[in-house]
Amino acid sequence: MAESDRIRLEIAFDGNQGLTVWVPAGTAEDIDAALADARESLSFEAEDGRYTIAVKKIVFVKRFARESRVGFGADG
Repeated sequence: MAESDRIRLEIAFDGNQGLTVWVPAGTAEDIDAALADARESLSFEAEDGRYTIAVKKIVFVKRFARESRVGFGADG
């Protein structure tokens, strides 16, 4: 999977802990659904390994927009 197919998420937990992960778009949607459903926990694969998180301890999730590249030149 290309890096452009992944989304950067920042997950903050109660108690001042945080986690930044790169995940596929489908996983980001799964995390949103878990928050909406108030599930107990959620497991997912990220770029650097597998995580299991306590959904009820999440304070917020920030979904970063794609990074734009600044530069000069044209394709082709």
